[in-house]
Amino acid sequence: MSGYWTGILTILSINVIMAYAIFLPVATGQLNLGGAGFQALGAYTAAFLSAVAGQSAWATIPAAMAVGGVVSMAIAFPLLRTRGVYLVLATFAFAEVVAGAILNTSELGGAMGLSVPEYLDYPVPIIAAILVTLFVFYLMATRFGLTMRACHDDDVVTDLLGVSIRGVRVAAFAIGGALAGLAGALYAHTFSFVEIQSFNASLSIYVLLYVLLGGTQSALGPLFGAAFFTLLPEVLRAVLPQVKGALAGLFGIQGALSPPDESWRFVILGVLTVLMMMYRSEGLITRTLIERLKPGRHPASATVEEASA
Repeated sequence: MSGYWTGILTILSINVIMAYAIFLPVATGQLNLGGAGFQALGAYTAAFLSAVAGQSAWATIPAAMAVGGVVSMAIAFPLLRTRGVYLVLATFAFAEVVAGAILNTSELGGAMGLSVPEYLDYPVPIIAAILVTLFVFYLMATRFGLTMRACHDDDVVTDLLGVSIRGVRVAAFAIGGALAGLAGALYAHTFSFVEIQSFNASLSIYVLLYVLLGGTQSALGPLFGAAFFTLLPEVLRAVLPQVKGALAGLFGIQGALSPPDESWRFVILGVLTVLMMMYRSEGLITRTLIERLKPGRHPASATVEEASA
């Protein structure tokens, strides 16, 4: 396999793990815009233990997950007192605090970044992404997963039934933080270098888009969203030159053509995102769609059951 495709598969695997890290809090009704901060914690924990303490990746990765999970649980108690846009701003502020702290810590390399001695090849993040996907599917099928859905759908009724909504949301936030720490550690060991500029606000926004546009009603949504938005720019990279050549031939333009500007990929991606928000605000993958695709189920009956649920 070429280095280009191994890089794409590595990025896709890390994005899938990050999508599930954000999906778990969202599944309880809590938007998290601090994904970059939690991933940075995991990446720098693994990088520091590998570069300074000389630990192997099999020690740094669990440590990164533990740091992500513990920090997430610690901040979940004050952060989850807020709701709606205030929670979004609070989690975003946390990510900025993490970035500022790392940037001003010379032991972590500051703005220069930190090299990671031990390298992990692409099969490791791919296997990790598969295991995380299976874990989240299993988790959402358990009693805890059903409780998470109940907290998302109607937290008042769920509270009246005796469920500790705060406990469920803190647990989901902590598990999500641990998964983000895993994604950060894999990033550090597969790219062999970390710098805080890589964990910026754009990363937090993109990961949240993976979840919201992929769909929050099923564990399949974040997987589809991460795959779609990770691979789409690469598809456009190959397709846009052909489109430009076809348009040039259509209008009779002769001579050599310069390749399309890279920004066009992001323009098209932005337009598709807006259209999806307009016409599929509930996400691409919904419970109704899954019911319709099940063998032996009639679309009309699935719709009736969804409406009566």
